Amino acid sequence: MKIPKIIMTFLFLLLIIGCTKDPNDTDNGTPRVDKSANLKALGASANELLSDAKFTSLTVEIVYVSGFKPTDVALNNLKQFLTKHTFKPDGVEITLRAVVSSNKAPFSIEEIAKVEADERSVYNTGDEIAVFLYVADGSNENDEDNKLVLGSAFRNTSVVLYGKTIERIANNSNAVSKSDVESAVLNHEFGHLFGLVDVGSPMQVDHEDPESQAHCKVNGCLMNANIEFGGSIIDMIDSNIPALEDLCINDLVANGGR
Repeated sequence: MKIPKIIMTFLFLLLIIGCTKDPNDTDNGTPRVDKSANLKALGASANELLSDAKFTSLTVEIVYVSGFKPTDVALNNLKQFLTKHTFKPDGVEITLRAVVSSNKAPFSIEEIAKVEADERSVYNTGDEIAVFLYVADGSNENDEDNKLVLGSAFRNTSVVLYGKTIERIANNSNAVSKSDVESAVLNHEFGHLFGLVDVGSPMQVDHEDPESQAHCKVNGCLMNANIEFGGSIIDMIDSNIPALEDLCINDLVANGGR
């Protein structure tokens, strides 16, 4: 029995349509990156950052406004902190890239998110998890005379440091260096990405500061609110960059970290 030519033509067209890729999957011929895994709430990727169950390597993409590059000392301290508290057998990599000012300071967190959308180039892929860190050339819009925001972890893999505010804090002190302040703030914000305190890594023992959500109430702990808000960061740093106290470390270990 012969199949009518019109039916054969229809079947051929179905085969072509069925094998054609959705044009929405590409941008001018380039495969579109799935960004959804990096646009979740703070703490949502705590276990993925800490353990090697899903991701065996970590890349930190640091994008800074020209003139606000983090110090080499702070970057080395950050890498040591990440290596110390995570299981990433294929390594931790930090990349750096300078960009021009957005001229949006003082910043709202929505404006920082817009900068991320424009500048971020590294997202989770394969067995590699990626974090975006922006060093801004200005301050946070909510700064007050007695409360300066030095940094913020605002998504599961997104961080901002307010470079100009960090410089201001460091320049007003003879006791600590810019690299000390940067190190403390960098490590503190990654502590939030790791789910501290109780924002992705459940507390094994209650140690959250009742006056500052997601911060540790143990004096001297890296996750104390004074690190993020600069209230008395100079006194906390003194001659040593604060470390995580045992209660915070226990939370990380329970969630797949070191």
